[in-house]
Amino acid sequence: MNKAAIGVGSNLGDSVRICRDVFNLLRNHPAVDSVRMSSLYRTSPVGSEAGGWFINAAMLLETLLEPLPLLDLMLDIESRFGRVRTIKWGPRTLDLDLLFYEDRQIDLPRLKAPHPLMGERLFVLMPLAEIEPDWIHPGTGRSVREMLALLLKTDHGQQIEKLEK
Repeated sequence: MNKAAIGVGSNLGDSVRICRDVFNLLRNHPAVDSVRMSSLYRTSPVGSEAGGWFINAAMLLETLLEPLPLLDLMLDIESRFGRVRTIKWGPRTLDLDLLFYEDRQIDLPRLKAPHPLMGERLFVLMPLAEIEPDWIHPGTGRSVREMLALLLKTDHGQQIEKLEK
């Protein structure tokens, strides 16, 4: 089994329900052995095109899938929830990002992992730190907990509120 973390975000439709439905879809997928989900967080959008506030979470899973088939599964799930890519970082019913895959650094045209912007994103690091604080970023050597602490020391301009487990 391979350990992977996925960031989940939504700011169109019933975002809380969408995040929970994604968890259930992954939990019941035949190539996924287990899934843990962080609490849900209400977060301010990043970028002027992003629209309204988001619901975000992180999921940690054990999977038989290699990185690109996992990415394809994630894109298929986004599509099932009506994701349409018209504006980069625009409003969306569902956004799934592969945050990390084992301790591998992946640099492919379709996939970069660990996620290149995770160290700048409170809405990624806070939920991820809740479920996998000791994971070490293979590029920086910092744990998720350390990356979060560094980000919290900066004026990142992001707002976040924990909603529920």
